[in-house]
Amino acid sequence: ALGASGAVAAVVFAYIIIAPTAGLYFFFIPVPIPAYLFGLIFLGVEYYLGKRGNSNIGHDAHFWGAVYGAVLTIVLQPSLIMDFIDKILGRV
Repeated sequence: ALGASGAVAAVVFAYIIIAPTAGLYFFFIPVPIPAYLFGLIFLGVEYYLGKRGNSNIGHDAHFWGAVYGAVLTIVLQPSLIMDFIDKILGRV
């Protein structure tokens, strides 16, 4: 499978590292979910569906694209780790 969805996941997860408490939406849920919670749900669903198989969707590309986006963002600006934790804990 070839496409841009892994890159889109990378960009979304870079945003999650930068703004973990921002509201993100699932298409079918009309209320915002904190970005860090959205990220955990996304990773869990993509991991499960990737292991399950039986589809023509690149779930592994989504999962590893997301991981790449988060890791690269942290590598480029390590101070974001403490900012991420502070924002989640409500200290900022």
